[in-house]
Amino acid sequence: MKERIAVYGSGTIGACQATLVIGHGLPCTVIGHSEKGLARCRAAVEQNWDDLIAQGLAGEKNKKAALALLTVTNDPAALADATFVFEAVAEDRETKRAVYGEIDRRCGEDTILASCTSSINADILAELTERPENLLIAHPFQPVHMLPLVEVVRQEKTADEVLARTLSLLEQLHRQVVVLNRSVPGFLVNRFAQALFRESLYLIEQGVTTAADIDKAVKYAMGMRYASIGLLEYYDAVGFQLEAAIAENVYPDLCDAKELQSITREGLASGRTGQAAGQGLYDWNTKDQDDFRLRKQSPYFDGVREWTMPE
Repeated sequence: MKERIAVYGSGTIGACQATLVIGHGLPCTVIGHSEKGLARCRAAVEQNWDDLIAQGLAGEKNKKAALALLTVTNDPAALADATFVFEAVAEDRETKRAVYGEIDRRCGEDTILASCTSSINADILAELTERPENLLIAHPFQPVHMLPLVEVVRQEKTADEVLARTLSLLEQLHRQVVVLNRSVPGFLVNRFAQALFRESLYLIEQGVTTAADIDKAVKYAMGMRYASIGLLEYYDAVGFQLEAAIAENVYPDLCDAKELQSITREGLASGRTGQAAGQGLYDWNTKDQDDFRLRKQSPYFDGVREWTMPE
């Protein structure tokens, strides 16, 4: 079936999800909760298209045709025809409960509810809706409209047909999908990322190296390697014998912190909380913000060329 898609949430994730949908020539309705939020959402979608145009990946004609497919509103009644809803609201159970109530009231009994949550267990989310059989997680990554992977997490009551329809749509939009049969904290990608973040902060705190050199090691070794072959393909290629020897030397020295590390605690206390604050592990006031936004997107430009853009 051809899904009629809505996005509940007009923040960064919602705006980028909408960009992806209309970029494939499909109508999309975004539900927000304030006029300021709607204006910000429209501006973000337009900025996404302007970035694609600047890279020669789209034209003004594509942008105009795509924006004609977009509806941005504060009225949940616009959900009435939706058969597939991406939920992209705050990571707060009561906020999601209220939104799920609107979706239950406004949408048909077969409408799929796909949460974009990055942290809440799928079984917990299932308790917030009257139709748990229609709920699963579809967790994308930023920039959502360009990064090809999405993690799908089902829960005990997720219907097989719901999973099948979700995979069909996401393989069209995102192209690469991984499925988890149950929730684990962090799912796959964020779980791997937290392990790297913890070890990186530990090495900085121990005076071993700097944030810049850690980023260099990841960008020009690990990142390049695992962009072409898989992590576990590499494990097999090295072989269990050598990997076992390395593990016996390294495992005892790895960070095993179970609480927030001092760098994070001190940053939170001082207001040095990262890019938005102007200072974190880096001094963002000295960085070119447009260059950073471009670098965040650049690995995914080739994927955009596969979009079936409207004209």
